[in-house]
Amino acid sequence: MSTFPTLAATALAGTNRLATELAPGGTYRADFSDTPWWLTLIKALLVFVYLMLSVVVVIWFERRIVGFLQQRPGPNRFGPGGIFQTLADGFKLVWKETFTPANADRFMYNLAPIIAGSTAFIGFSIIPLAGEVNLFGHRTPLQLTDGPVAVLLVLAAGSIAAYGFILAGWSSGSTYPLLGGLRSTAQVISYAIAMGLSLVAVFLYAGSMSTSEIVAKQASLWFLIPAIFSFIVYVICMFGETNRLPFDLAEGEGEIVGGYHTEYSGMKFGMFFLGEYVNMFTVSALATTLFLGGWQAPPPLTLINDGMLNHGWWGLLWFTLKLWGFMFFFVWVRGTLPRTRYDHFMAFGWKLLIPLTLVWVMAVAFVRAAMLGHLGDTAITAFGRSFYVSLLIIIGVFLLGAVVATWLIESRNESRREAARPEQPAEIDPFAGGHPVPPMPGQTLREPTLASHRTVTAAPATGRSSANDHEEDHRG
Repeated sequence: MSTFPTLAATALAGTNRLATELAPGGTYRADFSDTPWWLTLIKALLVFVYLMLSVVVVIWFERRIVGFLQQRPGPNRFGPGGIFQTLADGFKLVWKETFTPANADRFMYNLAPIIAGSTAFIGFSIIPLAGEVNLFGHRTPLQLTDGPVAVLLVLAAGSIAAYGFILAGWSSGSTYPLLGGLRSTAQVISYAIAMGLSLVAVFLYAGSMSTSEIVAKQASLWFLIPAIFSFIVYVICMFGETNRLPFDLAEGEGEIVGGYHTEYSGMKFGMFFLGEYVNMFTVSALATTLFLGGWQAPPPLTLINDGMLNHGWWGLLWFTLKLWGFMFFFVWVRGTLPRTRYDHFMAFGWKLLIPLTLVWVMAVAFVRAAMLGHLGDTAITAFGRSFYVSLLIIIGVFLLGAVVATWLIESRNESRREAARPEQPAEIDPFAGGHPVPPMPGQTLREPTLASHRTVTAAPATGRSSANDHEEDHRG
């Protein structure tokens, strides 16, 4: 029964310590002084194996979950529960015949899938999978590297991946892949802006762009709470950046056949497929690191045995669980929501997400300045003693304003669509166009006459006039 007071006391202490923990000057960056170069190579291999195994599992996981949502079995024959079906599909891609279109730019055509597949792995180089661990006699962070602007490396790698999309569409020498490449590149660039702006709030709270420092600053409180709006924007941008439903508009089969990789087959297509899934893990890992405390255990578990579950290899377990929570969300959304329209999607990003995120960043900057005392003693008192009350009020007002702004914009757009929509007649002839047409809401049907019905149906079929048909009917 003493657990709940202890939890409350810990949470209260964490809220009181936040302003001092986020003060500039302190450093919590990972220490790589006891990490030789060969150990870095081993860790790179471990990260690669971790990602490849995760991709194999998530493809099977996605097909099974979507099959469950759609009331069909999914893969269930090859291996326990169909788990080896992903390996069979991989071997099929490896052995499948590859070809190069006659009008393709061969060098760029072969380079594009390499860019799209390899750049997705770069982002994981700065993700801390756990804290310091003992590995081959050395005390080293379970992280490849870190730096003062480490998070920008992930955004830069995502920007390079856009080159793979546009080069794949252009170098194929075909119209529809080019359209798919243009759409995908425009989509990735547009939502990369909103994604980058959503991360500014985290940088302001942490006072750093180092991933290990950001994780360390969330020891008392995950940034999910004070930067909740940034988290919402980031999650939306995750789907736009990875071309996943409901934003897989680069692969709109009903519009552009199959997207920028229409002319690819075999393992060249497999590189695009691999890059998409690895990129899903990358953006999910970044969300885990920046908003959910990274590899740190959830707050109640940190009280067990003086934080025993928050050290060593335990961090890899918590990081993996949080990561797969995002992957389940990816799959759930794919099996639930339909594809959006491209113009609506782009307008949502440029006209709503980016302006609201800019306003949110200014509000967070004001809160951060008050925490550091740049606004005077009154601000320190307001944001120090009752910091979270004030912060929750600001977040609530901002979210309410965002909802109101969204409603006003949608109401204006609906009014414009209503004004541009042609007026429908109150009464229609269902056979006027040759086929029976149901009425729109508010319309009534005009009872067709026998002559008009025969004129519409018989004349196009026989090529004769309705008068001849009428005479034949009487003779019959």
